[in-house]
Formats: sequence, structure tokens, C-alpha cells
Amino acid sequence: MSLNSRNGFVASSPDILVGRDIRVFREGREILAVPEITVREGEVLAVIGPNGAGKTTLLSVLACLEFPHRGRVLFRGVEVSKKNALAIRRRMAAVFQEPLLLDGTVLHNVELGLRLRGLGAEARPRAMEWLDRLGLRDKANQSVHTLSGGEAQRAALARAFVLEPEVLFLDEPFSSVDAIARRGLIGDLRDIVRETRVTTVLVTHDFREVRHLATRVLVLNQGRVEAEGTPEDISNHPQWAKLAAPGL
Repeated sequence: MSLNSRNGFVASSPDILVGRDIRVFREGREILAVPEITVREGEVLAVIGPNGAGKTTLLSVLACLEFPHRGRVLFRGVEVSKKNALAIRRRMAAVFQEPLLLDGTVLHNVELGLRLRGLGAEARPRAMEWLDRLGLRDKANQSVHTLSGGEAQRAALARAFVLEPEVLFLDEPFSSVDAIARRGLIGDLRDIVRETRVTTVLVTHDFREVRHLATRVLVLNQGRVEAEGTPEDISNHPQWAKLAAPGL
């Protein structure tokens, strides 16, 4: 899947996203300094590190939710700017630690993004397809306020996948879900990502999620990339083995 030519972007590189010389400051302190980062088409890139490492800030920059103070981000070779950021963001989707669902039914939440994009006729069947895929078909007409934590996060994932994003961003999506629901979510997400081959950036501090989902890992610490490799590379490296928690 590539960006529609009417939006002015076409696939020209295996790197769907590239960040160069990214620097972000908060209250005069540099919290992110990444000389270069790439996100490759079809991969699941996990960004892992301790709390305060800058993981969420890096995700926000790559997802075009904020601009770095210095440096630039390129989407399919086109530099992100204030003029084109909205068009690029419409080809992405994000799921955060909190589901951020709107008042209304589960179905309303999942189909809303499609309706806002003028796809009203397609919204209902596509939304129901993803609710079914994520085990929520019988919850479609329930208020989101009746959902458990795991069900709410499943609704947020359905809302993201129904948009058919070119890049999916996941920011600690399982951290507020209980252990049993978490295992099921990770398994279902792994199967969906493998089937759809959607390019994914996963931010986490839990290496168990990395083992199950990621194809490549960046270790971020104090705003800087300190290691890169496969999950096996990182878990077998003496310096980073401490990040690799026991398997699920």
C-alpha cells in the first residue's frame, strides 16, 4: 500500500520514514538527540528504554504530531512541513497507553475516522469487519464506558486498523491492561500485523512485547540511541540483557 498520488506522495524507497539530526528541547534541556533513524517498509520497529528515555517524544516526532526543534523528518522522501503534515498524518494511525475513546458506542468510535474522511458508505461494513477481527462484534452497540480496559484498547486498535494506515504507531498500548487481557491482545496484534504487513513503530519499556512483535529494536536512553539490532541481538548483548525480561 502506498500513498495516493493525488496527495503528492509515492513510494520510492524501502525507508518509509527517515529522521535526520532530530533534536528536541524542554525547558532549555535537550531531551532527544538522534542523528538518524529509519523506519523500513513492512517492519515492526520497537523503541525500548527506561522511563524518561525520550521514547514517546521520538514517536510524536515520527508521527508528525510535533515538530522537532532541529532536524527534519521525511515521509517517502518528502520532508514533513506545516503545509503537508496533515496530509501525511492522515496516512498514519496511533494507539496510545490510554484508548482515548469518544463518548458514544463502540461502533461509532471505530467508524468515525472513515466518516470524517468522506467514506460514509464504507464506514459501517469496514468498522464491523475490524470489530469482528478484534473480538468486539457483540460490543458494537455498547457504550464505550461499559468496556473493560482490554476491550477499550481493542476498540482503539480497531479504530486505527480500519483506516488502513501506512504506518501504525503504538505508544505503550498494553501497559494499563491486566496480564490476561494483555497476552490476548499481544497475540492478536502480532497476527494482524503479520497478515497486513503494516509498518509499525512500537514504543515500550517491556521487552516481552518486543520478543513477540518486533523485527528490529532501537534502545533509547537519555534521548540517545545506544543500540540497534534484532530482538535477539539486544537480549544477548551483555550491556542490554537487563532490558530483556522473562518471556510471557
